[in-house]
Amino acid sequence: MLSMIRVAQKIRIYPTSEQQQQLARAMGCCRWWWNNALNVCNQTYKETGKGISRNGLNALLPKLKENEEYEWLKTDVYSQSLQQTTLNLSRAFINFFEKRARYPRFKSKHRKQSVSFPQSVRIQGDYIYLPKIRLVKAIFDRRYEGKIKTVTVTKDSDGRYFASIIYEVEACFISGNSNKILGIDLGIKDFAIVNDGTKTSKYANPRHIKKHEKNLVRKQKKLARKQLGSKTRQKARKLVAKVHTRISNSRHDFLHKLSRKLTNESKVIVVENLNIKGLVRNHKLAKAISDCGWGMFINFLSYKLEREDKKLVEIDRFFPSSHICHECLTQQPKMDLSVREWICINNSCNAIHDRDSAASKNIRAEGIRMLKADGAAVSASGGSVSHNRGRKSKVMQHPVKLETPSSL
Repeated sequence: MLSMIRVAQKIRIYPTSEQQQQLARAMGCCRWWWNNALNVCNQTYKETGKGISRNGLNALLPKLKENEEYEWLKTDVYSQSLQQTTLNLSRAFINFFEKRARYPRFKSKHRKQSVSFPQSVRIQGDYIYLPKIRLVKAIFDRRYEGKIKTVTVTKDSDGRYFASIIYEVEACFISGNSNKILGIDLGIKDFAIVNDGTKTSKYANPRHIKKHEKNLVRKQKKLARKQLGSKTRQKARKLVAKVHTRISNSRHDFLHKLSRKLTNESKVIVVENLNIKGLVRNHKLAKAISDCGWGMFINFLSYKLEREDKKLVEIDRFFPSSHICHECLTQQPKMDLSVREWICINNSCNAIHDRDSAASKNIRAEGIRMLKADGAAVSASGGSVSHNRGRKSKVMQHPVKLETPSSL
């Protein structure tokens, strides 16, 4: 029996002016139901000390639709879209209680808008059919053969419309010929320092914000001078949003291309499990760290490797990767971030190390040690790895002392 996986595709759609009004009404209905359902959950908990289930919230919808005051819930939005909103709210509460996200918040009409269609969606040529909206012009970069599970239409701050389609397709693992194990150290001056056991490669940080900073500052100043609520302010806000969109697009393009290149060249990739939320608390480095997009890059690596039946290994964030001499395994005393080169304190070694290159070698060596501990077969040279199909793509481990030399 073939296993099924879910694949997401984000496409640009071009609704007509009438369809834009229909989508605006549908998004408004979903936003109102989210806020109303969240308020009911809060009030129920205050009064009874208990929450309310998803079925309990959905049971309120028929009564609301019977009320003349809320008759637009019948006409302006697809009924399954409201139930999908309830499901999203339930998932938000689950994520909060499992400490994966913060408490659900009320939605504003001034922020990003969305509406989901979990049923009755189909693709017809260069159009996508949405319930109540009908055929909407779309641009497909590729076609998938599978069952459409959910379509979520969003409108960004730039006024563009996108549709995120989730397909259920047959799993098909396509592994490349490369058997390399790559250790990656992420940085700011050089975005990624990659070691494959024989050589170290550095990929420069494009610094996306810096390239557009002057243009962004100029347009933000113009926006600040506009009167609140005026049409000229709305136009100025869109100009600022377009600059942010350009920055975001260039960042995504760089991260996708680099993650694809490294995935093609490897069988296993080893990275650090960085505490990015904690790192950005440093006000001197917060802007540069946020511009890099380390978390997004690791996410891109994760799903690309998983699709090709490869591995992503995350070593512990407290592992002293930049403080270990990979020649003699002597751990150096703590060094300031300004120290980019250091000499091993072992008198019999005295090797000179570049901080970032040493970190990538030690990250790779620790990843190999974790793979051996996890039961994967690693060759004597560390050049290849074999494991059973279907294993998890991430190997999580508590911090331990480095035991495997980087020469493996």
